[in-house]
Amino acid sequence: MRGVIMHAPGDVRIEERDHPQIIDPTDAVIRIVAACVCGSDLWPYRGADTPDAKLMGHEYVGVVEEIGEEVSTLSVGDFVVGSFVISDNTCPICTAGYQSRCVNGIFVDGAIGTQAEYARIPHADGTLVATPGQPDDDLIPSLLAASDVLGTGWFAADAAEVGPGSSVAVIGDGAVGLMGVLAARQMGAETIIAMSRHEDRQRLAREFGATHIVADRGDAGVAAIKELTDGFGVDSAIEAVGTQESMMQAIRATRPGGHIGYVGVSHDVALPGDELFFGLVHLHGGPAPVRRYLPELIDLIWTRTIDPGRVFDMRLPLDEAAEAYAAMDERRAIKVLLTP
Repeated sequence: MRGVIMHAPGDVRIEERDHPQIIDPTDAVIRIVAACVCGSDLWPYRGADTPDAKLMGHEYVGVVEEIGEEVSTLSVGDFVVGSFVISDNTCPICTAGYQSRCVNGIFVDGAIGTQAEYARIPHADGTLVATPGQPDDDLIPSLLAASDVLGTGWFAADAAEVGPGSSVAVIGDGAVGLMGVLAARQMGAETIIAMSRHEDRQRLAREFGATHIVADRGDAGVAAIKELTDGFGVDSAIEAVGTQESMMQAIRATRPGGHIGYVGVSHDVALPGDELFFGLVHLHGGPAPVRRYLPELIDLIWTRTIDPGRVFDMRLPLDEAAEAYAAMDERRAIKVLLTP
């Protein structure tokens, strides 16, 4: 089968890989219907990490082709949405709602790679969720979004304790940040401030529920947020970038007693103790436990209550994955959907 392999920064290739087979009785093999490029894929692409023949892709929807003898919640032919982390969904960490740190957890990116035609999914019962039936074609992008960016944005809003009438600042205008805007609106936030300098992303943020757009960053961005919140700062902040600047902007823009949900993959972030001490904010985040939210998100998509699939503004065949990476790296696309 064909799959995407990153050999070095900027070096993305489509190569032949072994067709996956059932190895353990809890496995499932799925045919990938749609995959995509994630903003986190750009870290190794840009050289922040050091890829070496890395199997790429961790967002996926597909159809079950084969199941192991111990798989009980899935059948061949089911359309499924999977999380970007393999989880058994039974260990104490999973049952507490943090499946992304399962004791048997495996990151799909690197270990499995779902920018491909097929994938073997270990712990299939704990990782995959079947949809109520075969989805209409127009629902597939939204279901794909649920496998990571929507689930991650949802976790960020949940971790930030967004609720009815609250004020929220979303730092980061990539796909995750935009999904954080959507989640905040669904959770009842009254004031949603999207931090963005790009007109196409600003428009989409507005469509997803942003009430204000702030283009400034750093101290100027914090000042703009405080001006919109009577000088206090927001009740909740979503940090969806993973840099020192974005994290400090989230901390400084949040009122004392407020909450920050951070989901940007951290790169060289160091938090000053004095600001944390006197900021008096709650910090909660990390790799999103997407599996916790999948049943709810699938239902919201299936009933057409939300339409997160609009975040995909480019579609390409798998064979053009290198162009997909380049388009996102050059900000010609927010998020690219790949079809095998």
